[in-house]
Amino acid sequence: MPHKSMETATAQGAGAQPLPLLVLGAIGVVFGDIGTSPLYAMKESFIGPHPLAVDRLHIFGVISLVFWSLMLVVTVKYVFVAMRADNRGEGGSFALLALISRHLGEHRWSAGLVMLGVLATALFYGDAMITPAISVLSAVEGLTIVEARLQPLVLPLASVILVALFAVQKRGTARMGAVFGPIVLVYFLVLAGLGIIQIAQRPEILGIVNPRHAFTFFAYDPRLAFLAMGSVFLAVTGAETLYADMGHFGRKAVGIGWLALAYPCLMLNYMGQGALLLGNPAAVENPFYLMAPEAYRLPLVILATLATIIASQAVITGAFSVTHQAVQLGFLPRLRTRHTSEKAVGQIYIPSVNWALLVMVLGLVWGFGESTELAAAYGISVVGTMLITTAMLAVLLRRVWHWSRPAVALTIGLFLLVDGSFFASNITKVADGGWFPLVVAAAIFTVLTTWAKGRRLMREEMSATAMPLPLFIKSTAGSVQRVKGTAIFLAADNGGVPAALLHNLKHNKVLHERVVILTVQVEDVPVVDAVRRAEIVPQGEGFWRIVLHFGFMEEVDLPAELARVEVCGGAFDMMQTSFFLGRQKLIAAHDRRGMALWREHLFAWMMKASESAMDFFRLPTGRVVEVGSQLRI
Repeated sequence: MPHKSMETATAQGAGAQPLPLLVLGAIGVVFGDIGTSPLYAMKESFIGPHPLAVDRLHIFGVISLVFWSLMLVVTVKYVFVAMRADNRGEGGSFALLALISRHLGEHRWSAGLVMLGVLATALFYGDAMITPAISVLSAVEGLTIVEARLQPLVLPLASVILVALFAVQKRGTARMGAVFGPIVLVYFLVLAGLGIIQIAQRPEILGIVNPRHAFTFFAYDPRLAFLAMGSVFLAVTGAETLYADMGHFGRKAVGIGWLALAYPCLMLNYMGQGALLLGNPAAVENPFYLMAPEAYRLPLVILATLATIIASQAVITGAFSVTHQAVQLGFLPRLRTRHTSEKAVGQIYIPSVNWALLVMVLGLVWGFGESTELAAAYGISVVGTMLITTAMLAVLLRRVWHWSRPAVALTIGLFLLVDGSFFASNITKVADGGWFPLVVAAAIFTVLTTWAKGRRLMREEMSATAMPLPLFIKSTAGSVQRVKGTAIFLAADNGGVPAALLHNLKHNKVLHERVVILTVQVEDVPVVDAVRRAEIVPQGEGFWRIVLHFGFMEEVDLPAELARVEVCGGAFDMMQTSFFLGRQKLIAAHDRRGMALWREHLFAWMMKASESAMDFFRLPTGRVVEVGSQLRI
């Protein structure tokens, strides 16, 4: 899956910070989502769509399933295996896809792998909508434990918190990020403390580490145990974040944070809830809050709400990051992006994504009404992403790392057994709300693939009619008047002559002294080294071709990069440089079979909604000329 990321330190920058600070940062960002699962996972397991008897067999069975799910999915799959599959320090579905593609080249599996990566991205957006809704709503519902008469305030208060959360996104996360780590650290310590108090009264609950209890649960009632897996999976949601945000803090910091703090604190809390239920089955209505003494429940509600806000913050800014990567890799049109930090390049804010998410999140809160109903919709998109990660890991282990067939079969077979069980159980939730993330994923998948295919068809059409650059130079060198200054023509590829150059010559009858054909090329690595940034090829007669290479995690600032180029006929003076951009108007062709007609109309609408290249590439105001043309695909 594409990652849920809110911090902005790069993998290179992370290595320069002390390990304790990196661990603290990881606690505040990486574990926020999975850390809020105790708010609802146990409750949903017993009183969700498929209720369980609150007795010793089921309590031990459920918590044993939670313990071994976290062990196998998070610890083994992500910490010990997936986090070793870094792409120059970066993790996540896009990074894993790029890493495999780079080693496979034009392998016959490449197209299928790309589709898996795109599907993982589509599924992520469904998760990004549900996580803030269920997390904040479940925290605020704690008010009803403090005072039942506060029930009418739950939805309005949750909505106010969510609106405020999305409204402050434009300010960036630098200031808020400084306090995230300490707050979540306190939250985890409180989780452990509450659990220890209950465990001390019922120490037999520690026996859940024996997997025999999970097997006994399945042997007693296989059908209910299978259905319960869908609720148990709620304890694992957020596991992908460990891999996705690895690049911000480093594999070591994330691994230490999980093994030394997050995993023990989570399990102490789950066992504490189980101990409480052993002595008081009626507490199943909300075992998380009922673990605390009555006098401390309101402060616990406040602390849990802060933790859910932080977890939601990570998902929201992760949506910005994933969207930015999708734009850079050619799966989405250019979107208006604001940079919220002068020091941290990765801190971005995308207004259209922010407000679209807010609308969907509020719709979920008011449409489902309570966290129990939302839990039915939660999980399908997450487990789908996990299955895709497992499939890509299989290719990585065999084709890139060259593991033996038995080792790959054993490792991937174990992951598929666990992920497949969770997936099969979650599929039963489709009718109860699980359809929502699937509909969202299908819509996003359609948008991503339509844009990617439309761009490919456009480039093929333009390349087919483009004049070779050497022929153009030969035919114009001695017959066209040259004027002072530099003209830079942006080209989608480094093949022929850009349409903007041909149109400019046709209408203005002149060429500048220096003509540069500039192509921006996004590579399958997160960051491109500075020494590999610019590829400059002289073409003769004052013509130059420049290819600027960027990683898919980087932002493109053309004036800043051109200022570093000095071997292209002299330094670039922005006041003596004109940028020529081509703007194509797409005409849907009824007589061609490039795409279905409705997809062509969708692609045309996306082109119109796309941010201008001038803003996206940060070109200087007043130095840009746009040349329009029509194109049929």
